[in-house]
Amino acid sequence: MKTKETFNLNGKNLVNKIKELIEEGNITRITINDKAGKELLSFPLAIGVVAAVLAPILAAVGALALVVGECSLTVEREGETAAGNDNEQPL
Repeated sequence: MKTKETFNLNGKNLVNKIKELIEEGNITRITINDKAGKELLSFPLAIGVVAAVLAPILAAVGALALVVGECSLTVEREGETAAGNDNEQPL
């Protein structure tokens, strides 16, 4: 099951928050919106993505952070179970 979480940040904290979220490892997509809700950047993350692949993305996010004052960061997470489903048995 996928869940979404949104963070409201200012531009200078954007790159640090994205790095922190990537280290958690259960992120499938990150979307950055401006304060009016317009999508500025969206990129998928696959399990096992190496730093060499993330470097250009983080460079783009860093450039975006210089321009954007306030923004929202929406994160899609994979693998969190819903409450009450603890009794499910594997097939």
